[in-house]
Amino acid sequence: QVQLVESGGGSVQAGGSLRLSCVASGGIFARYTMGWFRQAPGKEREFVAAITWTVGNTYYADSVKGRFTISRDKTKLTSYLQMNSLKPEDTADYYCAGSTQETIIRYAPIYGYWGQGTQVTVSS
Repeated sequence: QVQLVESGGGSVQAGGSLRLSCVASGGIFARYTMGWFRQAPGKEREFVAAITWTVGNTYYADSVKGRFTISRDKTKLTSYLQMNSLKPEDTADYYCAGSTQETIIRYAPIYGYWGQGTQVTVSS
């Protein structure tokens, strides 16, 4: 059973940076994708970024492209989300997710494993 634990959230001013981490325990499947989603108060959960574990292909939502970078460290079973040039509209709870699929990765239902979430607050 894969378990995911996020860390690194916090409060920053607009223009600042944060790095989120997601540590997986219980193993990684041969075909695996780690994704990041976020949910702001009163809004639906939305895709932020994803990375395929084996090859390292990356995917981003248009709203974060050029500001956020997703990466993974295979030896540490950890995914990172480096968030730069943060904006107040980035304020949300951020969730790490794991999927045994490597397609339609922007679609939340394909992710069978979820972390507990970490809060990010960006003030103007």
